[in-house]
Amino acid sequence: MNYYSQNPLDEVKSFFKRKTILSRLIIINIIVFVAVNIINLLLWLFNVQVVNNLVSPVISWFAVPSDITALLSRPWTLFTYMFLQENFFHIFFNMFVLYFGGRIFLEYLSQKKLLSTYIWGGLIGGLFYIIAFNVFPVFDEYKAFSVALGASASVLAILIAIATYVPDYSITLILLGRTKLKYLAIALVLIDILSIPKGNPGGHIAHIGGALWGYTYILILKKGFDINKYFNNFNLNKIFKSFMKPKSSTSTHYTKQRSVSDEEFNYQKKKSQKKIDSILDKISKSGYESLSKEEKELLFKMSNKK
Repeated sequence: MNYYSQNPLDEVKSFFKRKTILSRLIIINIIVFVAVNIINLLLWLFNVQVVNNLVSPVISWFAVPSDITALLSRPWTLFTYMFLQENFFHIFFNMFVLYFGGRIFLEYLSQKKLLSTYIWGGLIGGLFYIIAFNVFPVFDEYKAFSVALGASASVLAILIAIATYVPDYSITLILLGRTKLKYLAIALVLIDILSIPKGNPGGHIAHIGGALWGYTYILILKKGFDINKYFNNFNLNKIFKSFMKPKSSTSTHYTKQRSVSDEEFNYQKKKSQKKIDSILDKISKSGYESLSKEEKELLFKMSNKK
């Protein structure tokens, strides 16, 4: 799949016109970013004091606290924090990596899996942050007022997940040239681990939690167990209902057309899975670009059924 066949600006416009989970996740993050900064500006103009001279009231209300008592009084923050960014560099980097990693993710896996990876990555990252600040003595003096915010844990979960799924996928990096996705993933995780004592330890710990989830999720998925089906029971897609395309009639048509026996259906399913496994093995050995047009179309078609 070639993302660079047209003008970059036109590609971005086209991307946001497509009502996909990825584009809507980015839009939601941007809307929240703009709204938070407008509210913070108004609070500053009216001389509303920040909480403990550290964070604004709106950040305090939606960022996840490390203090258990504070968390119990604001349990929604474990979800809202993953859509919350306060400065431009923070949101720019997060959305750039989300766009980059999400595009590759959707070459192989479905939109539902992207959404579940984003949400679960954020939740696990938040829990890692909370647990670490309540377990390790070094954080005792900060625990009472520390909060975490940002989509980084969710974004890293997506990037690590797809790097685990297709580790030999090749990308082009400025200065480094062609690099396999697995090496980029390893480098990012190592940077977070080594950066914990250097500053923003809560953020780096949350990133590690998100990354661990992305890696674990794909290992579980490759064993044939998809936690995504349990995730769907929470109906989180309803939150994004207004951002998604209506369901096409294709799936309904497919259901009506299924008149074969269970044995025949299972045989065809097993046959299709063997083809997919063969294609994935080819990608692992020679990279995505080595696939024929028919193989790419089959992989895309099957990934959208997941």
